[in-house]
Amino acid sequence: MSSTILQHRSTFVLLVSLILPAVTAHGQTPARRLPKLDASLSASVLARQSDTKQVIIRTTSGGIPAVTKALSANGQALRVFSTMNAVLAQVPAAALEGLSRNPFVESISSDAVVVATQTSTTDSSTLRGTLGLTNESPGGYGVGIAVIDSGLEASPEFGDRIIAFYDFTKSGNSASPTDEYGHGTHVAGLIAGNGDLSAQRYRGVAPKARLIGLKVLDQNGAGYTSNVIDAITYATKHKSRLGIDIINLSLGHPILEPAATDPLVQAVEAAVRAGIVVVAAAGNVGVSAATGQPGYAGILSPGNAPSAITVGSARTLDTIGRGDDRVANYSSRGPTWYDARPKPDLIAPGHGLVATAAKSSSLYLNNPSLRVDGAYLRLNGTSMATAVVSGTVALVLRANRIAFPSAPPLTPNAVKGILQFTALPARDDQGVPYDVLTQGTGSVNAAGAMELAAHINTALPVSSAWLTPTVNPWTVIDGQTLSWSESIIWNDAVAFGPTLSVNQPAWSTNIVWGSDDNIVWGSDDNIVWGSNIVWDDNIVWGSDDNIVWGSNVVWGNQMIGSSYGTSVTWGLAVDDPASTVWGNLNGTTTSSWSLLTAP
Repeated sequence: MSSTILQHRSTFVLLVSLILPAVTAHGQTPARRLPKLDASLSASVLARQSDTKQVIIRTTSGGIPAVTKALSANGQALRVFSTMNAVLAQVPAAALEGLSRNPFVESISSDAVVVATQTSTTDSSTLRGTLGLTNESPGGYGVGIAVIDSGLEASPEFGDRIIAFYDFTKSGNSASPTDEYGHGTHVAGLIAGNGDLSAQRYRGVAPKARLIGLKVLDQNGAGYTSNVIDAITYATKHKSRLGIDIINLSLGHPILEPAATDPLVQAVEAAVRAGIVVVAAAGNVGVSAATGQPGYAGILSPGNAPSAITVGSARTLDTIGRGDDRVANYSSRGPTWYDARPKPDLIAPGHGLVATAAKSSSLYLNNPSLRVDGAYLRLNGTSMATAVVSGTVALVLRANRIAFPSAPPLTPNAVKGILQFTALPARDDQGVPYDVLTQGTGSVNAAGAMELAAHINTALPVSSAWLTPTVNPWTVIDGQTLSWSESIIWNDAVAFGPTLSVNQPAWSTNIVWGSDDNIVWGSDDNIVWGSNIVWDDNIVWGSDDNIVWGSNVVWGNQMIGSSYGTSVTWGLAVDDPASTVWGNLNGTTTSSWSLLTAP
């Protein structure tokens, strides 16, 4: 692992440990969080810090002028996010609590540092085969993917398919494609590299898709949340002009506040409401470096966005067959901090993947051991898995357009449902399916998702026969017939069924994935988890960085993990009709709220 990567990993772990309140003894309540301030800012105010903070202030509708005026007395407004009623500002820590009492202020969030979610590796990769793709498979022609990352470096791998490039580290100006770090180019290569420099050996998932580069990370793979929001907002506003169908977010920062007030999450939700499919990395905080124990609740922002497709990482062990696939130990598990939403939505190959290198970048120049054939890099992480899913989404959208050229486009929620419904559940070394908080509904199945998308006619009412004709719920990969999950995680429920006949609101553009009335645990003034999450020998929330290490995680009065086999229970009691039971992954148990209706 390079010194650059080690430095950012150490910085990131330090950020997690500093900004998330800790609970270190059984029965102890979480650290106090001041109203309207996120966890990091609350800690700064309570510690009586005197430095100046760069923050994002969300205002009431029409409240931007009043907040800007208030800042003139004690702070400085830097710029306005008019589409989301927010102001980027610099404010002394001592003035934050007073500012939070302004009636026009809804919330104040840190302009947190986001980092790319990749690490180094020495493994090789077999990507397209394990997705059920061949070199003759469709390539996502005409689909536009905005890669919000460290940039893009022009390469024969992309040809003339980089149709626009904007640098949001420099005020969002149009520029020639560049990538000083190299992460964005690698991500774009996994999405849409054509493999021309390797006789198509290292071809991306959707090699005919169009790319829009939006640079937000610097030469060290780090950047500010505000720049990411700018890029997402720009992509949303110019969706039609640039032909953007998908946004790839292979980056993140620790969750500091509920999704409802997280400005980065809100930017994602606005993009989805505009009809853009947003794919986000779960994060690489899934295992304790000290003990090697797996950890729950390590999802990053914006992977906690309800409407995003949040992706964890799988190891394929360099084989095409799926039987030996495992969830990568570093892959962040759910549920999401504060909101208790089940994430990730699915997993995808993300370990040891080879893709296009930016030859002038620090990743390439400083890490000769990661180079492959002089033109590629080998990396692993949920960043890479996210890129694989973005490429798959391009194939899904193209397959549906070809099959039904005059029908309305698939909505982002429909795309998420297709990916989850066709996913292939993965199993651990003992042959037990991973729980839903670890793998979502399973590992992405590009071939199956394309097949299903090609049979969904969105011009027909959902209440009748969206699927015409009925599709067999399995995919053959490497000579093996693999059953789909046939399940969709909706809000706090997992629904099972043999068809994709779902209630109409689930597929509309203006309905987000999840809702504000999710189950919330704990008191209003503290972290929503309460004090009943137990690690090993009755140590409550035992890690300094607030991730639950170990597989025996107790939620309320129930167990998530190995002691309940493949069944994951979400709620206070199994016999409580208000609780939701996530059934095992073969569908023998259904949730109390069924979204899928069997014929």
